[in-house]
Amino acid sequence: MKRGRLRIYVGAAPGAGKTYAMLSEAHRRIERGTDCVAAHVEHHGRPRTEAMLDGIEQVPQKELEHHGGKFIEMDVDAVLARRPTVALVDELAHTNVPGSRNAKRWQDVEELLAAGVDVVTTVNIQHLESLQDIVESITGIRQQETIPDEVVRRADQIELVDMSPEALRRRMAHGNIYAPAEVDAALSHCFRPGNLMALRELALLWVADRADEHLRKYRGEHQVSTIWGSRERIVIGLAGGPEGRTLIRRAARLAEKGAGGEVLAVYISRSGGITSASPEELTLQRTLVENLGGTFHHVIGEDIPSALLEFARGVNATQIVLGASRRRAWRYVFGRGVSATVAVNSGPDLDVHIVTHERGARERGLPEARRTQLDRRRVLWGWLVGVAGPVLLTLLVEGVDDGLGLTNTMLLFLSLTVASALLGGMRPAVASAVLGSLLLNYYFTPPLRQWSIHGTENIFALVVFVGLAVSVASVVGLAARRTHQAARLRAESEVLSFLAGSVLRGEDSLDALLERVRETFGMESVALLERESDVDPWTCTGSVGSASPVQRPEHADVDVPVGDHLALALSGRVLPAEDRRILVAFAAQAAVVLDRQRLQSEAEQARALAEGNRIRTALLAAVSHDLRTPLAGIKASVSSLRSDEVDWSVDDRAELLAGIEEGADRLDHLIGNLLDMSRLQTGTVVPLIREIDLDEVVPTALSGVPEGSVELDIPETLPMVVVDKGLLERVVANVVENAVKYSPPETSVLVSASVLGDRIEVRVVDRGPGVPDHAKEHIFAPFQRYGDAPRGAGVGLGLAVARGFVEALHGTLTAEDTPGGGLTLVITLRAAGRKTSSNASMVRSIHP
Repeated sequence: MKRGRLRIYVGAAPGAGKTYAMLSEAHRRIERGTDCVAAHVEHHGRPRTEAMLDGIEQVPQKELEHHGGKFIEMDVDAVLARRPTVALVDELAHTNVPGSRNAKRWQDVEELLAAGVDVVTTVNIQHLESLQDIVESITGIRQQETIPDEVVRRADQIELVDMSPEALRRRMAHGNIYAPAEVDAALSHCFRPGNLMALRELALLWVADRADEHLRKYRGEHQVSTIWGSRERIVIGLAGGPEGRTLIRRAARLAEKGAGGEVLAVYISRSGGITSASPEELTLQRTLVENLGGTFHHVIGEDIPSALLEFARGVNATQIVLGASRRRAWRYVFGRGVSATVAVNSGPDLDVHIVTHERGARERGLPEARRTQLDRRRVLWGWLVGVAGPVLLTLLVEGVDDGLGLTNTMLLFLSLTVASALLGGMRPAVASAVLGSLLLNYYFTPPLRQWSIHGTENIFALVVFVGLAVSVASVVGLAARRTHQAARLRAESEVLSFLAGSVLRGEDSLDALLERVRETFGMESVALLERESDVDPWTCTGSVGSASPVQRPEHADVDVPVGDHLALALSGRVLPAEDRRILVAFAAQAAVVLDRQRLQSEAEQARALAEGNRIRTALLAAVSHDLRTPLAGIKASVSSLRSDEVDWSVDDRAELLAGIEEGADRLDHLIGNLLDMSRLQTGTVVPLIREIDLDEVVPTALSGVPEGSVELDIPETLPMVVVDKGLLERVVANVVENAVKYSPPETSVLVSASVLGDRIEVRVVDRGPGVPDHAKEHIFAPFQRYGDAPRGAGVGLGLAVARGFVEALHGTLTAEDTPGGGLTLVITLRAAGRKTSSNASMVRSIHP
């Protein structure tokens, strides 16, 4: 059965009109005679959307009960029984009520598609799983209903439903999205202009990336090799040297000049073994390009210019950025460098930028350690000089009337043999010596034109000629071998040095180490396999690379055992024996990193358990005394009031009731701090950030302290602060109550506020005993009371809770001495209109 087609309307924000667009599409299809039904459509009481349902057949819904409530869900069986050509299914990310056919609505849609039914559906950008962290940083809300990105990517058509933030806020204000009672809260929180702009950019970028994927697929299917410059896509050719950082920054500046520019850094290595580039330098360049919003790629290719151009055309690049050649001028005799070759072969549709740098015209300090001893082009030149040279020299000397004499001619032939040895090594030199001796014998040694020699001195000269040629070739070959052995040892020592440094610093994660192995040896994938015993199956502890990791060491191209139950498996090609020496060191380091990660995890768990035990112990101590004290007072007062043996007066009853109320207030305060501390410990504090004035918060927070005990000095000209009003009230209340508790009688606490750069400082100043410098941080620890604070004065959570809430608001709470004696607690908050353009910063974080 042919699978149905999926069309998705992606909304940049709630209320942008995706359901309306879906219904409009349904009417267009019905007018063309298509059998289209509404399987499930949510109009949310919006009149215009509800009116669009007229004329569209609606499949009956299923009613389910859950926890005493009734819920309406799509009836998949009814839709399958009806078997329409097109089904409308709203809210693709919706979570079905327990007891439904599937847990998620997108799984219902998968069933319809598998049955051959085309589906038109909707989803908001904030529900995509991969964007949850970014969406939470923008809106401050974690989405509970999410959908895997792959489900949306597989859609046959994706259409963005967009609306400017101003128009969307007008729709909201007119009551076209939410009920009137919810409009003000929505406009001040989720539907703030900054939030909507950030979500809109996020949606545009995501849909643009999907369009780019479809474009690449189309170009591949239709074998389009020319470049379509739909957007500026800049490829940086890295050589592994420090000049790569200059190229990356230059390319990033070029990308910023055009909208939607993209940067791709690529390092191309040959498949002959360990790469010549420093792994440390490549890691720095990878980090730099990713920080600038680009991507890093590692490609294997024997011909670097061709591989670079093939990669650029494969990603539909419009520009290539390369560094000026490090070659000396004389090296151009043997051919163009990479930069010049790429520029010549790039064609009219691909611009090449050659960037100068301080390492231009300088050879790389670390030559590539390859299996062959001499470069192929150099060997070819050696054979050409050694074979063709003597023939051309013979023709040239033969053309001279009087000749040059045997001695001079032999010197010329010897120079060609030496040149052949210098270029191509032993074999071309020996061939040149043999050919030269034969030509000398036949053309220049009496008797001429015969393969014979009459003079003893001529025989000696030819023997010396051949011996000298072979000796020179041997020396050149030995020097070449030693040079490349030194290059290889240097490459190995640099890799091992960096590896040892990372061990000492303890900075490598397992994935980073495996990625370094893959890049160093030019493999497709690297996996670390482990098993509990000799009979247990292998499991993949970590893997990197484009190819799927192998499941057993024997399935890999290269495997290195680490002990009895751990193995490093590499796929891509078979490595030469000399590369395995370095690979063993990497495998041993991988085992060390794995053990270190597990030890760190166990240590974190142990610390968490120890902290939990400490808090539980402190909580039990607090409950055993601090909570029992007010309970005892309440119990005594209630027992007295209930007693029939004493006839209490009105004043006595009022005093006992006041004692009950005071004890209840103390209990409420203590339990509130305990609950707040538990929220901080579990990370469930989610601030609702907005801009407010301090004079809306501070006076309300002082309701729990005695009247006249606090003096306020908050100027009306202060900027607004970006905080959660409720959390800030608790912070100020806890800090002020602590200051009042330790202040001398008849001495008021000063609460002042001022602007300091892009921050607002709230200072709570008391004239109490103060705190020495070494204990200033100690007072913010949970269940701690400084000095001789009496038992029953609290469980020591007030300042700990206050600091936790302030940090949740991206502020700070610190302690400093009050001039003249006492303690000053300083609350630092973000000021609105200065550094609080958080939405703009969030937009930049989405698209650097």
